[in-house]
Amino acid sequence: MYKIGVDITTISRIEKSFVKSNFAQHVFTENELREFYNQPKPKFSSLRANFAAKEALSKALGTGIRNFELNEVEILRDSQGCPYFNFYGKAAEIMVDYDAQVSLSHEKDTAIAMVILEKKISIINL
Repeated sequence: MYKIGVDITTISRIEKSFVKSNFAQHVFTENELREFYNQPKPKFSSLRANFAAKEALSKALGTGIRNFELNEVEILRDSQGCPYFNFYGKAAEIMVDYDAQVSLSHEKDTAIAMVILEKKISIINL
């Protein structure tokens, strides 16, 4: 294991921020927003958990949110509802040496995310 990052936040905060004109486009990818809007009952808890995951990733990297944009980090769910990352742009360049796992949870007005980063093993180093 390389590093762990954790973030906890309130869901109501995302609802308030969402009404700002470009907040959603600055923070979320088109795929994340599509997944959100395609839910039978869109829940801000999912978006807030995604935001927490982006914060947790930056903590695991030890950089804070620098050197990449939030919308270059994408969190989607597989057919079983398990979250996973996709990376684009500068975030993809940073993550080329790492595998990242994410766990999300939310309850009432709180969302939490945990990210585990593992450094990829290079065959050259063996």
